[in-house]
Amino acid sequence: MNSQLPEALRLFSPALPLAVAYSGGADSTALLLACADKWPGQVHAFHVHHGLQAAADEFEQHCQGVCAGLNLPLHVRRVDARPALGDSPEDAARRARYQALAGLAQSSNGSADGAAICDIALAQHADDQAETLLLALSRGAGLPGLSAMPMQWSRDGLRYHRPLLGVAGSALRDWLAQRGARWIEDPTNADTRYTRNRIRAELLPVLQAVFPQFRSTLARSAAHAAQAQGLLLELAELDLAQTGVPPQLAGLQGLSRQRQANALRHWLRGGYDVSPSSAQLAELLEQVAACTTRAHQIRIKVGRGMVERRGQVLHWYNS
Repeated sequence: MNSQLPEALRLFSPALPLAVAYSGGADSTALLLACADKWPGQVHAFHVHHGLQAAADEFEQHCQGVCAGLNLPLHVRRVDARPALGDSPEDAARRARYQALAGLAQSSNGSADGAAICDIALAQHADDQAETLLLALSRGAGLPGLSAMPMQWSRDGLRYHRPLLGVAGSALRDWLAQRGARWIEDPTNADTRYTRNRIRAELLPVLQAVFPQFRSTLARSAAHAAQAQGLLLELAELDLAQTGVPPQLAGLQGLSRQRQANALRHWLRGGYDVSPSSAQLAELLEQVAACTTRAHQIRIKVGRGMVERRGQVLHWYNS
């Protein structure tokens, strides 16, 4: 029997009770079943109904049937994940998903003894990690993008885990097939109009043939990028401690252009979950440099909102 999944679960030690983000697909099904085997009576399934495709109701019904058969509690939250004007569909769906998971954790009793759910497991695996890094490279991403997906992190008072990042997608499906488990296929995963799906369908098989160890080598590169990004975050914290939050213009202007960019990215990402494009950040930096008089105005589109000068301070607000 394939040992990748059992080994990944052996190394996974979350706080219990544990929630598993469960879509009904192969990856989250494998994670849910493996966690339920390891921690019987301590696992909950969280299902987010995005409402973005006609089959969403069928996904929820499938999840209800599987969880009922396993005697696992299923918690469902419906969200409107449609992007606002100027927002990216991926970012809108991601924000809606995390808001839903946080809401489910807050509204759920962790177990019979009333323990709260603080840990949530997500089912992204080694192929997803490779796709994320390749997609970041195709977009000319910086270190945050090249760091790909972290194995664990905190958000909204919750701890998130990706215990399957070292497991190939094919290994998960083999493990499910050996158990005779059921899952559903998301029809959008086969739509090669999406770049990620083309990478999965066309590029990964070529990499497998030419570089059989590509999953582990790409993961190692992502880990190096993440380490460097961690140092930049520490520097940004130090610089923002000097400029203030929100940042004062005089404090920013005392930094090098590179440190200004690093601090502004961290301020926008950490405070508003906004990632400026390269063009938006370059324009903002030019305006900060040119802002030498009280009359100079700054009002620049950044993400789904605006960065604006108010007195001697920069502010971001949702437009």
